[in-house]
Amino acid sequence: MSEPETGLPASLEMAWGLRERPAKGPRPGLGLDRIVDAAITLAAREGIEAVSMGRVAKELGASTMSLYRYVAAKDELYLLMADAGVGTPPPVPEGTTGWRALLTAWTYAQREVLHRNTWLLRLPIASPPAAPHQVAWMERGLAALESTGLDGAERLGIMTLVYGYVRTDATIVADHRDAIARSGITPEQVLARYAHTLRRFTDPERQPAITRLLDADVFTGVDEDPDADFRFGLDRILDGLALLIAQRAHAPDA
Repeated sequence: MSEPETGLPASLEMAWGLRERPAKGPRPGLGLDRIVDAAITLAAREGIEAVSMGRVAKELGASTMSLYRYVAAKDELYLLMADAGVGTPPPVPEGTTGWRALLTAWTYAQREVLHRNTWLLRLPIASPPAAPHQVAWMERGLAALESTGLDGAERLGIMTLVYGYVRTDATIVADHRDAIARSGITPEQVLARYAHTLRRFTDPERQPAITRLLDADVFTGVDEDPDADFRFGLDRILDGLALLIAQRAHAPDA
């Protein structure tokens, strides 16, 4: 009896080990792993916009048509790049127990991956996780929430919420770093200019809340802990989740 169709592209079936890789390519040494690695190198160096089948082929010294033996389209290549970019989830830190600590570890591990590979932030999210490493991350996140008593759909929703927070934060950080690098001035100077602009175009009567922030030196103060804002936001999300879990535990039909 034949195996049921997975609905996955041939290259993803190869990634899962469900399909044999071509024994020989049109060019000796060309293979799926080399194609994906070349695409990632190009994205890291020049941005995701530089990645095309033609550019990747040029990086490999191969013809564009030879790549189609392994990858059917650029969107498919993006999926493989994303999976290689996130890699295997790191081991859970020793002694980490309880849903909050486990989910926090998962969150920071995701954040570290995105900070290390900012090109991942520019990839479109075209489908739910379907490649091996992405599914491994999903399994780790769901397992972190196993003891909460929440149902599967709720746990999946929480993972989506937390990952969305991580991705948004990483995107803002990457954009700010790029803008600062282009400006040629220090982060402190950028913030000082921003505060000066706000002072110039706002006043206490029309924008009293902003005025109070300026008076408190919020925008120009030296931040000794660059992770403080991220941790504050994550803690508020987890506080809300803790309240939900407690309410469910004490519900009459719990």
